[in-house]
Amino acid sequence: MPLLETRKLTAFYGDFQALYGIDTTLEKGETIAIIGANGAGKSTFLTTIAGLIHVSADSVLLDGAPIGARAAADIVKLGIALVPEGRRLFPSLTIEENLRIGGYGNKTKGAWTLDRVYSLFPVLRERRSSAPSTLSGGQQQMAAIGRALMSNPRILLCDEISLGLAPIIIADIYAALPQVKAEGTSIVLVEQDIVQAMKVADRVYCFQEGRLSLAGRPKDLTRESIHRAYFGQ
Repeated sequence: MPLLETRKLTAFYGDFQALYGIDTTLEKGETIAIIGANGAGKSTFLTTIAGLIHVSADSVLLDGAPIGARAAADIVKLGIALVPEGRRLFPSLTIEENLRIGGYGNKTKGAWTLDRVYSLFPVLRERRSSAPSTLSGGQQQMAAIGRALMSNPRILLCDEISLGLAPIIIADIYAALPQVKAEGTSIVLVEQDIVQAMKVADRVYCFQEGRLSLAGRPKDLTRESIHRAYFGQ
């Protein structure tokens, strides 16, 4: 049984349909990457899993149990944490306060404590008393990931964690992902950088205009097949 599964997942913003019957699976200990052009539905996919968009209960399954209709707060308690696009740190709080909020109300025992997050991203310990606005984009992204890890999630949803960052910073952030996986966390990664996604993913799904256009293991996918799935050409 997959750890996480979507079955014929559809999602709407009012009358606008953003996802059309998406079928995916995530196995325990696996990283899957969701790729596609802007507007393909990648971020919508993550926000539906995180409970921020209401979908039918049986379209999202965790350990075979339907969770699609659960509220976002319940989804976090079930062990699914979102690193949102744009980081969305609380500007009036310090970095350490932002991190602690990630573990607020969480009774799940696990590897991720404040000290463990600081070990993963040492610069956050140095800047723990600073406001998010004083940090670089890469440091803010580290804080957003650390905040999500503080809930000790079974599944980490990462939305465009490389967006707008310098290549050297992206490399640092992606270097942390194997340590996250080593603690037993599975990862769903939305990424526009196809090369980066293929490096870290066990399997790749490509979305095109809200539909699944390609699925497979990186070693089995050709550049031509990805191009067709990505652009529809």
